[in-house]
Amino acid sequence: MEVHTIEEIHHKLRQNVSSHRYTHTLGVIDAAIYLANKYGENEEAAYMAALLHDYAKDFSKEQLEEYIRQNNLEVDEIMANAYQLIHGKVAAHIAKCEFNIYDENILNAIEYHTTGRKKMSKLEKIIYLADFIELGRNYIGVEELRMIAEENLDAAVLQAINNTINYVLSMGGLLHTNTVEARNSLLYRNK
Repeated sequence: MEVHTIEEIHHKLRQNVSSHRYTHTLGVIDAAIYLANKYGENEEAAYMAALLHDYAKDFSKEQLEEYIRQNNLEVDEIMANAYQLIHGKVAAHIAKCEFNIYDENILNAIEYHTTGRKKMSKLEKIIYLADFIELGRNYIGVEELRMIAEENLDAAVLQAINNTINYVLSMGGLLHTNTVEARNSLLYRNK
């Protein structure tokens, strides 16, 4: 079993993503570590999940489809028709198979950062949210989301999900059932 150092993973990541995506990843790492410290999650797990969350983001649709086919990954109908969601699943598989990451919590945080899911772990919530609030993000509502993240992790994740749902619906896109289930799960927990 080949073990990769953090430096080696950074090097491979730089080879696979644009400079913009790499800068975003560094921002997600910073946000994830901050949130992990704030909400009592393992900092090393947050670092690794953030580092690899977008490993496959810059793959073309064809590359994603080929990777899925070659590795016999299951992709539901919605993901098959909204390929921008697939990169999380592919990145999680790469993390496990190429970088020997076997921690299911880290792998799930990578896989579900695009959709969320019901009963998300704290680490999954942190990576999902860090992707939205890293300091390189500049969109209407990001400052409000950052303020909510300072007070309540679940409330911030719920707001991020609501923002995503509103955006996807306004664009006429496909809304993944995992996202709806993540929202409902958070609402049930907080009632």
